[in-house]
Amino acid sequence: MIQIGDKLPAATLYEFVDVETEGCSIGPNPVNVPQAAAGKTIALFALPGAFTPTCSAKHVPGYIQQFDALRAAGVDEIWCVSVNDAFVMGAWGRDQGTAGKVRMMGDGSAEFAQAVGLTLDLNARGMGLRSNRYSMLVKDGVVQTLNVEGPGQFEVSDAETILAQAQQAKA
Repeated sequence: MIQIGDKLPAATLYEFVDVETEGCSIGPNPVNVPQAAAGKTIALFALPGAFTPTCSAKHVPGYIQQFDALRAAGVDEIWCVSVNDAFVMGAWGRDQGTAGKVRMMGDGSAEFAQAVGLTLDLNARGMGLRSNRYSMLVKDGVVQTLNVEGPGQFEVSDAETILAQAQQAKA
């Protein structure tokens, strides 16, 4: 499992965007994790699946609500990572109103989840291999804090926890 002080793995996530911008076309765009994290402070949170109850009702909305406070605490970007494809993550982002606040990153093959050692086997529930629920504060590609949830828990990967950690890191 990835630890505090480790660099994020050389993995590719995929992001669907609805509006074409410079360097980012409509559709799934590959995001090279080390390149995208370079020189930035990122609040990264991962969860088992798009459109699932806790993820949709609490996890993503918390980061949207804390967007301004996280920015004030020195966070440049917020990433939501899930073992779903970029199309699903894009649709979920539209449903949750994440545009301009949370980057919805698809890890369709669980490459990132496996590389950080935080997978969750939900085969018995018909969901296959997923990401565990966790959050981390990442500075210039290096993990500063890591908050891994226990099975079925939502206590330490929330936006308030990562906000307090970002505020402490900035002080």
